[in-house]
Order: sequence, then structure tokens, then C-alpha cells
Amino acid sequence: MKLSICIPIYNFDVHNLVTSLHREIVESDLDVEILLIDDASEKQYIEKNKDLESQVSQFILLNKNWGRSKIRNLFPTYSQADYLLFLDCDGKVIIDDFIKNYLDFIDKYQPEVVYGGRIVQENQPSQDYILRWKFAVERENIPLFKRLKMPYMAFQTNNFIVRKQILETFPFDENITQYGYEDLIFSEQLKKHGIKIHHIENPILNIDIEKNEIFLKKADESAKSLSQLIKADLSFSQSSDIKLVKIYSQLVKLKLTGIVTIFYKLLKPYLEKKLIKGQSSLTFLDVYKLGQLIGYMNND
Repeated sequence: MKLSICIPIYNFDVHNLVTSLHREIVESDLDVEILLIDDASEKQYIEKNKDLESQVSQFILLNKNWGRSKIRNLFPTYSQADYLLFLDCDGKVIIDDFIKNYLDFIDKYQPEVVYGGRIVQENQPSQDYILRWKFAVERENIPLFKRLKMPYMAFQTNNFIVRKQILETFPFDENITQYGYEDLIFSEQLKKHGIKIHHIENPILNIDIEKNEIFLKKADESAKSLSQLIKADLSFSQSSDIKLVKIYSQLVKLKLTGIVTIFYKLLKPYLEKKLIKGQSSLTFLDVYKLGQLIGYMNND
């Protein structure tokens, strides 16, 4: 078997995604399996997805939440294939030959890692949902020609192929138990060891646009994840290409974190208000994440 499609599930109805993938597998007679692992979702979502067992090779239910990195590292245990295709559960297939495009690329190049891209709805959502949508449009929906120029920094985990042996050798960092940066940490590991990330035009549509306050909470979680990584390995802040880490490292070097903290505490209520109302640019979000990161670094 050449490919396992791996979908981690958490509190989401994956019927449309799985049915689309299963249809292509059957109609094109592809040697592909679908693996689902539910990361201790609420009962209502487990019940909704239960009838998908007939369309997939395995549907594993975890009795406790493992987190985004650890659950991805679990898939090779169940896979029968040489390659794994990871898809986020909130994605939607929008290309007729989506799986075949990846299989053709594998046959031609025998790659280690391939990223297919992502897009989000073109129509601007209501103000309550605009922060996540704006972040996707400005920071995540990177066209292929730009991704090719920065293959590691443009990598994301929503829609990518990885050779199983590569993931087993360089697993996702399980210190990251919350939202944020597991994709860039993984890509930095690949870069460090000279493993190429290929990019192709084979995007998935992201259909789950969260409310502003939920996305702001995730931004806080991502800052906390970074602080945990920096504390676990102090050299990380010196070597990482992640923009937020580089700014933090520069502030530490210049001994400016104290004064930034003072200004941030005064500014934080205003930032949160503007971000939750969807009345700000992403620069406000960047300042918020930096302030949160410094705060977590100052707390033992």
C-alpha cells in the first residue's frame, strides 16, 4: 500500500471530508486507506462520526486528549503504507483528483515531505469571525510561487504528505500539547537535517472559521507553547526562524523585556477589546502574542 490518509478528529463532524476522500478512492480504484483517530471528542461528535467506520480502514477512539503533536505521532503505528497524508478535520476537498495528484507526485519524485496548500472562503465573514479569517488570508493562504521561495517557513500541517520513515525519525515535538507552532517546529527539524519540503498546488479549503475570542485564546495558547519550548531548550530561541521567537530573543539581548512588559500591561485591555471586536490589523495580534510570550517566560 502506498498511502494512508490520516485525519485527527477533535469535536468536528468529518462526514463531508471522509465521504469525498472515500468516493475518489473507490471511483479511481486507488490503493489508499483512511485512518481516523478521535482525540477524546465530546460524545455528540463521536456519535455523529460513528457510522463512518464502513468507509475507513480504522477508526480509533482515544479515552483522553493527547494533543495535536502526540496524536499525529500515533498514526504510523496503525498505517500500512509508505506515505502518510495528514489532513485537518475541518478541511474540505475542492479538487476532483486530490488524492491522485499526490500519488502522481510520489510516483514521479519519491519525496520525503510535500505540502499541498490551503485556502479559505473568499467572502468576508461577519465581524465576530473576522480575526481568524483575516489571519488565514494574510498569513496562511500563501500562493505556490511564494511557498517555493520559503519552503520551510510556508509549511503547514493541515494538508501534507510525509514518508512514514521520516515521521518516525523526526516526530512532532510532544512538548507542544496546545495550539500553535507545531508545524514550524517540525519544519525546522527537517531543515536542520537537510530534508527537503516540496510544495505543489493541491489545496484544501478550511471551513471552520472560529469566533474572534476563540482564536484569541488559541493565540494565547500558541505563545504559551513557545515559552515551554524556549524553557526546555534555551538554544531554541537563538536558532529558530520563527518571527516571534526572533523578536523575543532580540529584546532579551537588548534587556528590553522589562519595559515592554510595562507598556504591554497598560495596552493589553485595549488590544483584547479591539481584537475580540474584529476592529484591528494583525499587528495588534502580533503585539498581543509577544506580550503573552514575555509574560509566560517571566513566570516560572
